[in-house]
Amino acid sequence: MAVAHLVAVSLDCADPTALAEFWSELLDGQIVMRKDEVVAVKIERMLLVMIQVPDHRPPSWPGNEVPKQIHLELDVQDLDAAEAEALRLGARRADTQPGPDKWRVFFDPAGHPFCFTTQIPRAALE
Repeated sequence: MAVAHLVAVSLDCADPTALAEFWSELLDGQIVMRKDEVVAVKIERMLLVMIQVPDHRPPSWPGNEVPKQIHLELDVQDLDAAEAEALRLGARRADTQPGPDKWRVFFDPAGHPFCFTTQIPRAALE
């Protein structure tokens, strides 16, 4: 029996509302909580929570001046379609793309890195 269950991932940022709007549209989620410093997006079986942090500095991937602490891996069927939608919503494509035919690296509007990939085994998602 599990001791705990993952229910949320929190992202530090300067503007929680703007970041929540980006992620809710990209992941077809719903904003379920809005406060001045915290906005939560419900996606499938968990929450993605944006938390306002004074003087937030986004990670400097692939460099390490400001190390990345986390990044999200997003399973997609079509890399080109996912990329187009992410860019439309305000994401920025990373200059470094280690395997663009298998996964693509982006930054959300607050600078958090995330990847689209077609390499997740379907059995791992069941």
